[in-house]
Amino acid sequence: MNKLKQRWGIDSNFQLTIIFIVFAITGSASAWLSKPFCFWLGITKEDLGYWFTPVRLILIFPIYQVLLVLIGFLFGQFKFFWAFEKKMLKRLGLGFLFND
Repeated sequence: MNKLKQRWGIDSNFQLTIIFIVFAITGSASAWLSKPFCFWLGITKEDLGYWFTPVRLILIFPIYQVLLVLIGFLFGQFKFFWAFEKKMLKRLGLGFLFND
């Protein structure tokens, strides 16, 4: 855990615990929200068959990104998750979205 704390620039175990909780809540919430979102878009398993799961996972990705920052903010970890988000999106080739 010390290597992870050092890599993320975290000082305390309490902050690390909060960050893990935010990741857990965000993952669960984005998966839960993807069902009504797919329903709203009219995407059903009957229509897409085997393609339903990959399409749903692609839809979960942007929901997860937004929720990660929002839930991180609610837990007082906005600075960490905003930096985490920018780093991840830059690695995906979307760094042009941010002015540094």
